[in-house]
Amino acid sequence: MAPTKGPNHHLNPDSMHYSRESPPSVVAQLSHRINGIQRLFVLTGAGCSTASGIPDYRDLAGEWKLTPPVQWHDFVNKAASRQRYWARSLIGWPRFHNAAPAPAHQALADLDQTTRMNTVVTQNVDDLHRRAGSRNIINLHGLLSEVVCLGCGEYSSREHLQGRLAACNPELARTSAPAGPDGDALLAHSAAEGFSVPNCLSCGGLLKPNVVFFGENVPKSRVKKAMDELTRADALLVVGSSVMVFSSYRFCRQAKALGKPLYIINRGHTRADSQADLKIEGDCNQVLPELVRLLTPAA
Repeated sequence: MAPTKGPNHHLNPDSMHYSRESPPSVVAQLSHRINGIQRLFVLTGAGCSTASGIPDYRDLAGEWKLTPPVQWHDFVNKAASRQRYWARSLIGWPRFHNAAPAPAHQALADLDQTTRMNTVVTQNVDDLHRRAGSRNIINLHGLLSEVVCLGCGEYSSREHLQGRLAACNPELARTSAPAGPDGDALLAHSAAEGFSVPNCLSCGGLLKPNVVFFGENVPKSRVKKAMDELTRADALLVVGSSVMVFSSYRFCRQAKALGKPLYIINRGHTRADSQADLKIEGDCNQVLPELVRLLTPAA
């Protein structure tokens, strides 16, 4: 299914919009709808982590801000693609690794303190939901803090690999560049020429971050686990995601097929706008803390 264009194209008539100039009544309305729910399925995206200093991929219309990220096929088959990826990662990793949870992460962790059973399925690879204190998390696209060998399957730490990357490329390690999404840095292609990429210490195989690249499939077991949680849930809440990629949009489609309400908090167009029972148009790092405050019983 091709995404529609424009921030307000074919919205559900019941959808609502929230802006800084609007009264907070729409947040109260969403609070009222969620208040009686016992099981909430929360699907989060890059909008949660922009306040942590991690840039997102798409603009308000859901289009790419920059060149699309590395493709699975290119990474596996082209040495130059791996050089570009790891050169940019060498520069971008320290900022990404040191990012702290934002208000949206903390708000979802606070929601766990209520009697509601919550599942957070995140497209983000930054581990910030866990660090904020959320308990039931499915990392749909993996974690950037892990590295996997494509030869022997051995897992290792991305932080440990950082030392090896820097030792092999000392001059580039002293370079700075603007941050990109998911631990990337905005380096010119020419900067990666001659970059030395370390291989697996156990078998000499190719190393890859333990994340799902574009063009790669989410493991079936992970999708099944998330779908099982959605089946048990009473509603789906999308937070900070345009759900443009099918790996996330499928949960919106399935929720509607199961007759479950779909709520969205996002700044800009989403692929699921036309199916939303209620949408709040706004920054999730501003809206979500207020929503959780309304849902949390007074002490």
